Amino acid sequence: MKKMKAFIAAVMAAAMSLSMAACGSSSSSSTAASGSAASTAAASGEAQYAVVLKVLSSQFWQSMRDGIQAEADKLGVKVDIYAANTEDDVEGQVSLLENAISKGTYKAIGVAPISDVNLNNAIADATSKGIKIVDIDEKINMDALSKLGGSCYAYVATDNKAVGKMGAENLIKQIGGSGEVAIVEGKAGAVSGENRRDGAKAAFEAAGLKIVESQPADWDRTKAYDVATNYITAHPDLKAIYCCNDTMAMGVQEAVEASGKDVKVCGTDGNDDAIQSVADGKLAATVAQDPASVGAKGLDLLAEAVQKDAKPQVGAEVPVYSIDAILITKDNASQYLKK
Repeated sequence: MKKMKAFIAAVMAAAMSLSMAACGSSSSSSTAASGSAASTAAASGEAQYAVVLKVLSSQFWQSMRDGIQAEADKLGVKVDIYAANTEDDVEGQVSLLENAISKGTYKAIGVAPISDVNLNNAIADATSKGIKIVDIDEKINMDALSKLGGSCYAYVATDNKAVGKMGAENLIKQIGGSGEVAIVEGKAGAVSGENRRDGAKAAFEAAGLKIVESQPADWDRTKAYDVATNYITAHPDLKAIYCCNDTMAMGVQEAVEASGKDVKVCGTDGNDDAIQSVADGKLAATVAQDPASVGAKGLDLLAEAVQKDAKPQVGAEVPVYSIDAILITKDNASQYLKK
């Protein structure tokens, strides 16, 4: 009998322990499929807005997340922010958007696609359900989207061709208007990077400079180091390299320093480490975007679409909202360093 009582007590204790563990897990933040729920407004009640970003592994996207959340606090609305695990996690980002749509509580969703087409099927599904979509940063291929029956309320981003032009023009000035130049591109198919490349290319060509190389390094620092090392070896008279983001620019600058050559490097994004490098006289410049303002404007447009109860219009021209970029050089870098 004593053994039976002891057995029953042990079973009851185990059951209580499992019950407590289950209660504890229900209060923890959940992780979305193939990605993460990066931020959820703390107030009670379900959010009417969601934003699906590319990633949260870089300062650029973290700043955009913070800008979105700050604007949500200002507007007094709730927003859920999701992000893919990596910039190669195309399927994961699609799953995040599909899950957000199927949740059935979001009236409007902002998207920053990994490519110009990877979210198009899901966006078309959202359109069919009356969910408003705002395109953020990476420009969606609207012709392809329209064929699927999808639409967007608006597009907000930095003018990336102007960004590339601004960076290249600074490099032209730095090298005295002559010499061989090169470009380190982002990820093939990423429209934002391609626009920066095209803007830089147009500026170099307008100045009569010879572009000896233009290759992608997939937004990756190590790949950019290798690409730049090959550039420098193959072209001993290379004078300047424009990079389509700061992560790659930092890798390119390392390659330049390792070579002992005087090659000017300009990055893009205005990341803290890049600004510090500019201030230290290493990077020639960085073209700072304002991702927080891009994200905030994106949320404003989502709220506007809901307030107007704007009906998705397939094939309609999408309004474009541009956020200005800033050229950061050694002369003004101290103004942008975080205290």
